[in-house]
Amino acid sequence: MNRWWAPCVIVPVLLLSGPIFAQTKAKAQNVPEIPYESVPNFLKLPPGLYLGEAMGVATNSKGHVFVYTRSANTRLFEFDQSGKFVREIGEGNYGFEFAHSVRVDSEDNIWAVDEGTNMVLKFNPAGRIVMVLGHRPDAVAGVVAQSPAPNVPAQKYILGRPTDVAWDAQGNIFVSDGYINHRVVKYDKNGRFLKQIGSEKPGSEPNQFNTPHGIAVDAQGNVYVADRANHRMQVFDNNLGPKAIYDNIGDSWTVCISPGPHQYLFTSNSNPNGNPPGSWDITGEIYKMELDGTILGRFGHASKEFGGFQVVHMMDCRNPNEIIVAEIESWRVQKLILKPQSAKVSASTK
Repeated sequence: MNRWWAPCVIVPVLLLSGPIFAQTKAKAQNVPEIPYESVPNFLKLPPGLYLGEAMGVATNSKGHVFVYTRSANTRLFEFDQSGKFVREIGEGNYGFEFAHSVRVDSEDNIWAVDEGTNMVLKFNPAGRIVMVLGHRPDAVAGVVAQSPAPNVPAQKYILGRPTDVAWDAQGNIFVSDGYINHRVVKYDKNGRFLKQIGSEKPGSEPNQFNTPHGIAVDAQGNVYVADRANHRMQVFDNNLGPKAIYDNIGDSWTVCISPGPHQYLFTSNSNPNGNPPGSWDITGEIYKMELDGTILGRFGHASKEFGGFQVVHMMDCRNPNEIIVAEIESWRVQKLILKPQSAKVSASTK
């Protein structure tokens, strides 16, 4: 493994703002609106405890909600199904620096993806770390070694600002490795490298990525990647062979697949950080889809007010009629109750 540092010079671990891209209006036409309501005061924090930027949200089999948040410190909180605070997980551990996403697997293990330390941490249900993927950049004599440099060949076990994690039924692990390395990596259940697609360089061709920002796997083992800066979602088989591209949903910031038996696909064309001019008019919505890309409807809009969305970074869809969204710039988590609708619009694929 190669690392470099310059004597007497502090090298930042990462650029906190990340790449800046133009936001794209979704090309899908005549998509029916799905009515919804937001549950007021869903999360109940104890006195003196606050959320910062809500980056990740996930639920376990009991309906408990896990929120990964950036604040003065990166923190991982657990709430019960009614939104009551339960505990903090992993406080002060070496893998927490700059939160990006949290997921819960079929055995209720909790996985935190930290963009700042280049690590994916697996906590068991009791809150103990039982697996680590990636390696935190070293600090030596007051000098911070750089995170993997852009355009340096990606390594099997060194991640570059990873963004999300998912698994198949066999326990294989899929990581979207997202801001520096523009790739998806497949590991086995023990963390052994198996394969990757994409590379250290961004690209716009099929099988290439430009900021793979979210990832999910369906019951058949197909892999869905939110290819954010390419304004699309890419779908692969379990061996990371290409299957489809959904390119009419704007910039896919995050992806979520409900458990089934009938699985639904959700993705957010989120209004971007900083609200650049015109972005509120063309972004902010979430799409509900079939796995084949058929759009069933959309819901939500850009807004700083409760009930609208201010940069949806991640969502949970364990119950496809109750979507929980984590928002960056409003420092909040909302629980949305979707109401019935039925019309469909075909997706664009290639």
